[in-house]
Amino acid sequence: MTHSEENYLKAIFHIGKGGANEISTNAIAEQMETKPSSVTDMMKKLSEKNLVNYKKYKGVSLTAIGKSMALSIIRKHRLWEVFLVEKLDFSWDEVHDVAEQLEHIESEKLIDKLDKLLDYPKYDPHGDPIPDKNGNFKVMDKKLLSELSVNDKGICVGVKDSSSQFLKFLDKNKIALGDIIEVIDKEDFDGSFQLKINANSFNVSSQIASNLYVQITE
Repeated sequence: MTHSEENYLKAIFHIGKGGANEISTNAIAEQMETKPSSVTDMMKKLSEKNLVNYKKYKGVSLTAIGKSMALSIIRKHRLWEVFLVEKLDFSWDEVHDVAEQLEHIESEKLIDKLDKLLDYPKYDPHGDPIPDKNGNFKVMDKKLLSELSVNDKGICVGVKDSSSQFLKFLDKNKIALGDIIEVIDKEDFDGSFQLKINANSFNVSSQIASNLYVQITE
């Protein structure tokens, strides 16, 4: 497996919401920032290795082997993110690019020891679930902040947009995972929210609200 092949498997998994749904080569090309013709060439290679189901004009999905490989890559990526934050004091906006490099390390023994060292974390620093060594993971019951109504309250548990720019914005405004968020008011005109975050008043745009996940509390 080349690094490029692994990156394609991971992209197909994410776009297809688990890899089973058929997706277009155009969707993959957009995600990978490349030309559809390059995607087609790669799909033929992955199909020959029995990692994807691919038929021209019919879409692409992962085989069982392909899904297992994608989950392994995702597991490594997210475990390295936890390690970088917890053990090396990286901020959550710095870890993605470094983990992109570390996820291609092949040693299963190393990754199992890393998992043990971190006490088998279930979620990465952005709130995304970490698959175990068998590919199993727990999906958190969560909603986008933008879906909440006035007086709803929840715990910030993840981000939809994990870009460095968005995470830096959250750091700047002291919004973090684990914060208690209560919706005080919602503006019909532009979809902006007035919030109480850890007892402090805060206003956010609809764009911000559409990129924060919360777990509803009683």
